[in-house]
Amino acid sequence: MKQEHGIFTISLDFELYWGVRDKRSIEQYGENLRGVRSAIREMLKTFNTNGIHATWATVGFLFFKDAAELKKYLPECLPNYKLEKLSPYVYLATTENLDAECHFAPDMVDLIAQHKGQEIGTHTFSHYYCLESGQSLAEFRDDLKAAVTVAKSRGLSVNSLVFPRNQWNKDYLAILDELGISCYRGNEASWIYKASDNEGQGKLQRLVRLLDSYVNLSGHHTHELSHCLATAPCNIPASRFLRPYSKRLAVLDDLRLKRITKSMEDAAINKRIFHLWWHPHNFGKNTEQNIVFLNKIIDHYKVLQEKYDMKSLNMGELALLKGIVNG
Repeated sequence: MKQEHGIFTISLDFELYWGVRDKRSIEQYGENLRGVRSAIREMLKTFNTNGIHATWATVGFLFFKDAAELKKYLPECLPNYKLEKLSPYVYLATTENLDAECHFAPDMVDLIAQHKGQEIGTHTFSHYYCLESGQSLAEFRDDLKAAVTVAKSRGLSVNSLVFPRNQWNKDYLAILDELGISCYRGNEASWIYKASDNEGQGKLQRLVRLLDSYVNLSGHHTHELSHCLATAPCNIPASRFLRPYSKRLAVLDDLRLKRITKSMEDAAINKRIFHLWWHPHNFGKNTEQNIVFLNKIIDHYKVLQEKYDMKSLNMGELALLKGIVNG
């Protein structure tokens, strides 16, 4: 069976403070974190109104109501990062009275799961870094096993994974298959998006990625469905990161939108996949401006849906097509 239409895929890295903890303080990033719940409700409203399916790759820590509950379910093997500040377990052990609003979100997990077309995936249990020095395959297995277990305890089956910091590691993919995870989000095929540890992300790489968000420097990064589903687990690579609104760069927003919509058109016309991603906390600040921009993207999807029969599928739904496409 050949792919008969373009596919619009969205994935979100739902992590709260666990995703930025080693880079920013709560004081520095508090506005984004405290605005997440409102932003999620607005996103869900937009998705529901327009029939948009999405994968919410959720850090396992978020399933708990507080630190006391979380500490009862820690994996046996914890990541032994060479750089200690990367470990959330050190932070968990040394920080008193964790602010639930910034660290935990079982209410939001339940809300997302109740909406049609919204998939709860995993962003690992602890926001695990698969390319950082010191950690091991055994530690990753225990971490991911904990993520699958806590989701199962809430009646959720985990089928999709997004590697934190996009540190996807081919040596770890067999663990996904072992635990029943059918797909993951790989990186764009360009040197500027190459997976690496934190030290490997140089200033030039970051600058070119920023420019690439406004001007097509690296291509559309749309993907053939049959190629994505050719392996197990399936690799459903990213196409574009949806950068949040910036007052300083707002004058370039038309270019930012065009960069995305042109790639969506490439996918729709050539019957390929366009995979957009971001973090809910990106919308926690300037929520109104970010939702307005998201609606412009979705309005364009609706045009492509009408003209080219483009479809919206989440990562798990894409992986379910494996037997049909390659069978």
